[in-house]
Amino acid sequence: MSIVEFPSARPLVPLRRWLRGSRLWQVLLIVGLWIGAEWLVQATHLPIPSGIVGMMILLLLLGRQWVAPQTVSKGAGWLLAEMLLFFVPAAMILMQNPQMFGLLGLKLLAIIVVGTILVMAATALTIDVLFRWRQRHETR
Repeated sequence: MSIVEFPSARPLVPLRRWLRGSRLWQVLLIVGLWIGAEWLVQATHLPIPSGIVGMMILLLLLGRQWVAPQTVSKGAGWLLAEMLLFFVPAAMILMQNPQMFGLLGLKLLAIIVVGTILVMAATALTIDVLFRWRQRHETR
């Protein structure tokens, strides 16, 4: 029985350093993952949004340590910092639809607030359950 050896990752070290230093290439890497996830969703007819599939792929890459967090941290930080730009079209829609400032707008605002609270509560409970599970299993 022969042992299969994988090539060393050493030749990729300059590429990694270059990628970690460039915010633009990190953003392009994240966008590339999203486009790849979009292609995967379209090809397999998955009933899951490509953004979620892309995040799962990135989580898998990070969890398997195939991609280091530093490889995408600057790009992800920039995208989060500039997130307001993604909401400009929504503000324009509000300006074009004055009925949103009446009862309909209040109903939508209530749905958004309640939905946000539910998501925050579910996230907090999930973190709490996983934290307690981890504490129980680390003390054994």
